[in-house]
Amino acid sequence: MTKIVLVTGGTGLVGRAIEAVIDEEKPTNERWIFVGSKDADLTDLQSTRSMFDKYKPTHVIHLAAMVGGLFHNMNNNLDFLRKNMQINDNVLLLSHEFNVQKVVSCLSTCIFPDKTSYPIDETMIHNGPPHESNFGYSYAKRMIDITNRAYNEQYGSMFTSVVPCNVFGPFDNFTPGVSHVIPGMIHRLHETMYSKEPEKAQEEKTFAVYGTGKPLRQFIYSKDLAKLFIWVLRSYQSVEPIILSVDETAEVTIAHLAESLVRAFEFRGKLEFDTSKADGQYKKTASNAKLRKLLPDFQFIDFDSAIRETVQWYIENYDKARK
Repeated sequence: MTKIVLVTGGTGLVGRAIEAVIDEEKPTNERWIFVGSKDADLTDLQSTRSMFDKYKPTHVIHLAAMVGGLFHNMNNNLDFLRKNMQINDNVLLLSHEFNVQKVVSCLSTCIFPDKTSYPIDETMIHNGPPHESNFGYSYAKRMIDITNRAYNEQYGSMFTSVVPCNVFGPFDNFTPGVSHVIPGMIHRLHETMYSKEPEKAQEEKTFAVYGTGKPLRQFIYSKDLAKLFIWVLRSYQSVEPIILSVDETAEVTIAHLAESLVRAFEFRGKLEFDTSKADGQYKKTASNAKLRKLLPDFQFIDFDSAIRETVQWYIENYDKARK
């Protein structure tokens, strides 16, 4: 029997990466359908039902969400809470009604308690309040885990979730004020090189990185995350969330990231750190021990190589990149 896999949010960063991996694999026993906001309004139950009725999925990867940058979150916590809860409830309800065999939903490391010990792991999700800046989004995402458990307890449903670390890669959102750290820096460095002060030689230009460059982050390349999502869909048999992250030893400083971008762009100007800007949280280390126990031999793409691939994609697709 052919699996019909519906991917919500399928036109975004992770959805596009999954599509690229599936295109390479060409599985004969699976039909993959990637949908975006143009295909259905997932905050509307009837619109969501129509989409499920059209495609009749046997499996769902649920990536769709209302997302935004820090300040958008801070000013709209109610909207982020309500709309994401509507989206998630509709997708899981329709998955139950249409007897979907498995749902894999995407959470975020921002759902973890603001005050916690490191490394964070899957058992800590509900141990305290998330950071107040994005509590609406965070609690809505946490509720996916609660809802998954409830469906499993009442109906035996295999609805599960994954918690990725910071994702980057082609098809990211490079919009200033909305983008995350890597796409934001890629956009700013490109602007520094080509748009700002065009009369200056590149050697005379300066790329300023916000903060000291000392904070540590774990970054996962979207293609690696896509492969892990597909593995979870096919092989991970638990309603308990699983963290999808690079190893703790793969943490890099923001300074390392900046230097890697400078090399990838072949920027010949000066790199400096604007210490008048806040660093933010020093580290958010996540443990992938559970993943490594189940998938010990998975090879992550080298960070600097992944940065080069992302920069190359951005340069080649500058006119149509989200910015």
